[in-house]
Amino acid sequence: MKCSARAHLKILPAVHVGDSDFPCVLGSATRLRLQFRPLPFLPILLVKRRTSIPVRIGPVTVGGTAPIVVQSMTNTDTADIDSTTEQVRALARAGSELVRVTVNTDEAAAAVPHVRDRLAKIGVFVPIVGDFHFNGHKLLKAHPACAEALGKYRINPGNVGRGSKRDPQFAEMIEVACRNDKPVRIGVNWGSLDQDLLTRLMDENSATAEPLDANDVMREALVVSALESARRAVELGLPQDHIVISCKVSGVQDLIAVYRNIAQRCDYALHLGLTEAGMGSKGIVASTAGMSVLLQEGIGDTIRVSLTPEPGGDRTQEVIVAQEILQTMGLRSFMPMVVACPGCGRTTSTYFQELAQKIQSHLRHQMPTWRKQYVGVEEMTVAVMGCVVNGPGESKHANIGISLPGTGERPVAPVYIDGQKGPTLKGDHIAEEFQTLVEDYVARTYAARTA
Repeated sequence: MKCSARAHLKILPAVHVGDSDFPCVLGSATRLRLQFRPLPFLPILLVKRRTSIPVRIGPVTVGGTAPIVVQSMTNTDTADIDSTTEQVRALARAGSELVRVTVNTDEAAAAVPHVRDRLAKIGVFVPIVGDFHFNGHKLLKAHPACAEALGKYRINPGNVGRGSKRDPQFAEMIEVACRNDKPVRIGVNWGSLDQDLLTRLMDENSATAEPLDANDVMREALVVSALESARRAVELGLPQDHIVISCKVSGVQDLIAVYRNIAQRCDYALHLGLTEAGMGSKGIVASTAGMSVLLQEGIGDTIRVSLTPEPGGDRTQEVIVAQEILQTMGLRSFMPMVVACPGCGRTTSTYFQELAQKIQSHLRHQMPTWRKQYVGVEEMTVAVMGCVVNGPGESKHANIGISLPGTGERPVAPVYIDGQKGPTLKGDHIAEEFQTLVEDYVARTYAARTA
């Protein structure tokens, strides 16, 4: 019997067997029996998003009821117009909906409008965010074309100016944002936290009867810096719907604690991310562990996975990881999901792994085209399974799936389409034939997108 609900095991009263009492769970010789009763269907726990003020950044909305936005950052010298344009294009094609660039010199600021114009010529209209530290007030004033070309400004309250210079230099940047009707991210970072503020909070804490731990004061300083800066920006004339806030740290537990705190104390749109996630699997795991907890609690309106790329590595990996975090949590769909078994002693051949990788790469390559042609194709699930144990079952649950033969099994690969057994593939061209079946399924199943 196919059961779509989980079974609940009911333990019957104890019975006497020999010298002991046993709970009645199994055993036909003593007429013991299992009783199963189906549990009611459990509703999917939909994430209730925190209410935030929506912020418009060009064609992209962050916050409110808008989908959680994926963003990234270039690592080129922004003054190098060719390489920056190419990397922004690659990040946008991978799915980054906002791309941040460093604006740290006159040359970088002068290059920004040229980067925007070149992108427009090749049909890329992703908003560009300017990342300013130390001298942003000077650069925005000296390069009005840069101020106009950017979709948003990132301001770090911790290094916008020291002492008596801080407030007027912060005000200069906010005034430029107001004149150009540009949103601002007030991006606090624990590596460059306002030391005057931190010292003040530390002194206040030490004077209390029960001082907090220094790390707790540091967390509070991040939140206070962001909220005080946002309040000051509003006083200077920047509308609340032009403000995004971030409080970035490197530790997962710190990230969770800080964002839970600030989420309760304001309704500004929040940008999530670890400031330095790290390299490779460590960076992916840390980003996923921290942001997933917050996202499940409805906290976060835009995310960036700050991976340190391998030398010569592909910058777009951080975009893919961010998308996969949101998609595996069921918060957004970006591309068809490939379900593949991990392999075991039944699958000593690497064929199914190679096929899964080939299908994944093919889907990712096709998605920019499919997204323009078909409605809903990003929600498709494709299964590539390695043996008969779970292969047919998992394949039936997918939109289209293939169950490859494991070690010692007949060299045939049945395909399942929408839960029903379809053609059985065999021979040397299973991969190519299955890829064709996927292409045909997409064209047959998903409605054509109208212009």
